[in-house]
Amino acid sequence: MKKKENIIKNNRSLYDFAATHTYFGLHREKNSWVFREWAPFASQIYFIGDVTGWKEKKEFQLNRINSQGIWVLHIPEDALDHQDLYRLRIHWKDGHGDRIPAHAMRVVQDPVTLIFNAQVWEPKSAYQWKSPKIKKNSPLLIYEAHVGMAQDAENVGSFRDFTDNIIPRITKSGYNTIQLMAIQEHPYYGSFGYQVSSFFAVSSRFGTPDEFKELVDTARGCGLKVVMDIIHSHAVINEVEGLSRFDGSIHQYFHDGSKGLHPAWNSRCFDYKKSDVLAFLLSNCRFWLEEYKLDGFRFDGVTSMMYDHHGLGMAFTGYPYYFDESVDEDALNYLSLANELIHDINPDAITIAEDVSGMPGLAVPVSAGGIGFDYRFAMGIPDYWIRLIKEYPDEAWPIGHLWYELTNRRSDEKTISYAESHDQALVGDQTLIFRLVGSDMYDAMSITHKDNPRVDRGMAIHRLIRFITVITAGSGYLNFMGNEFGHPEWIDFPREGNNWSYRFARRQWHLVDNPDLRYHFLAFFDQEMIALVKAFHLLESPQINLCYEHDHDKVMVIERAGLFFVFNFHPIHSFSDYQIPFAPGKYRMIFHSDLLEFGGHDRLQPGQIHFTQMQSESSGTSHFISLYLPSRTALVLQLVDTRQQTGHKNTL
Repeated sequence: MKKKENIIKNNRSLYDFAATHTYFGLHREKNSWVFREWAPFASQIYFIGDVTGWKEKKEFQLNRINSQGIWVLHIPEDALDHQDLYRLRIHWKDGHGDRIPAHAMRVVQDPVTLIFNAQVWEPKSAYQWKSPKIKKNSPLLIYEAHVGMAQDAENVGSFRDFTDNIIPRITKSGYNTIQLMAIQEHPYYGSFGYQVSSFFAVSSRFGTPDEFKELVDTARGCGLKVVMDIIHSHAVINEVEGLSRFDGSIHQYFHDGSKGLHPAWNSRCFDYKKSDVLAFLLSNCRFWLEEYKLDGFRFDGVTSMMYDHHGLGMAFTGYPYYFDESVDEDALNYLSLANELIHDINPDAITIAEDVSGMPGLAVPVSAGGIGFDYRFAMGIPDYWIRLIKEYPDEAWPIGHLWYELTNRRSDEKTISYAESHDQALVGDQTLIFRLVGSDMYDAMSITHKDNPRVDRGMAIHRLIRFITVITAGSGYLNFMGNEFGHPEWIDFPREGNNWSYRFARRQWHLVDNPDLRYHFLAFFDQEMIALVKAFHLLESPQINLCYEHDHDKVMVIERAGLFFVFNFHPIHSFSDYQIPFAPGKYRMIFHSDLLEFGGHDRLQPGQIHFTQMQSESSGTSHFISLYLPSRTALVLQLVDTRQQTGHKNTL
């Protein structure tokens, strides 16, 4: 790549280029502090804070040292103490304004005034890491979580709360990777962490940098990798807290004019053509990997980065739409460089693209001409589940088209499937379980309500949706916290419209912990489902075969990793002696979704042995298996003995 060649020409390596965080910002150097900032349009810059009484002082005025707009200030060693607050006051031709330094690594908000400031962070002793790095564990079984709302209480959860209370739950559930949202500092809590202001700072509303390190360290000790949502697709429009109009100019970090403003998100769009912007964003990738020992990133808003139209109103129905004049080649170049840098730093690192366009080559290695992501999300699957539930009665589900939607992916790219994520739980939308059960979630989830058809239907379909999604997934599977047990409430962060309430910005773990409610049935099913996937290395087996499909009966049989998954989606018909073509042999039922422990009706006996039978046809002899298929149930068969001919009847 020409851009990379130019970078290497002026730097020893891409790694050395990605080092702005080691130069800019506040650092100790020998026997003093030094502060540097890049602000080419500024005419004067003052370092203000506790040390200056929040006034401009001559001895704390930065000096401009070159024409590129780099400013520097040397501060006596004893002038600053741990947790001192500071910010910049930047003057430019037509005005001035206070700014949080672009490379601030600790930013805190005053609980009374709600003002954000940078903070000196130099504890007496550095955090001591305990757990070794986890080698790449494929496939990914991701538990997506938001630290702030990962608690039952109506408040903001902390890193310590998550470490003590949520990591044990994730470990028990069997997932092997945590994907954390909202870690980079963001001024508005309700933005879900997607309107970032300070790119190098852990959000202080959850705790300190050391407490976040403890979270990552503890997760590692439990065998869990930790990846973070990284927001490089845009930046918050705030000027004091963020990068917008940082030095008085609109275009320092961002595109000038309308191209620099995202029309849907009301945020600023980075100009990836500028070397200074590339260095800033690449350094941000390096910083999080090295400072917090993260195992990788989920890149948010990749579609918005790749296209000038941000994907808004685009259906991407054909290849011409992927490669037209709207493609931002500078953004593609940045994404390629970011993936190369991340994997140079840690070959086992994970990069995931959140892209709705389906851009070819996104999850293909750079060496093979791709952009270099390890995985991409199969974002059409959760949308399809919603459409299926909303637009089709249960008895009219198009089974053949369902198979197509679940497996429609390119063979050269690894994908991560999911039935639903945080998007389906946001206020104004509904989780799958709530779409299925509705208001009965509030008064009919007690185990004493045994004859509520809406609850029975909802729980059965919830199990089937999650099960068929994971067993047809490409190379990974994702679950958003609480969805595994059918969390009933949507997510609504504190805002003026709800009187700044935290009622819906939490996860009600007491529901799943209560044995008198049905939620724990769904949680146990999810746990056993994940255990099955891991035990048989299901997602490491790329070949998935559709063995049988009957649209009228709503029956489907899928083979993967030597297991046969038989689904009966029919809402009312349970089939006895249902004949399905099978290779000759002896099969054992090793799992089914109708167990009482899963909230089912226990219409099947685990461990049953089934023998195939022969039948003569004009074209020769064929073999079939005869099964009892309860309505809305899935069962799993494993071949335990191969027989060329058998006349044995099955056990049903």
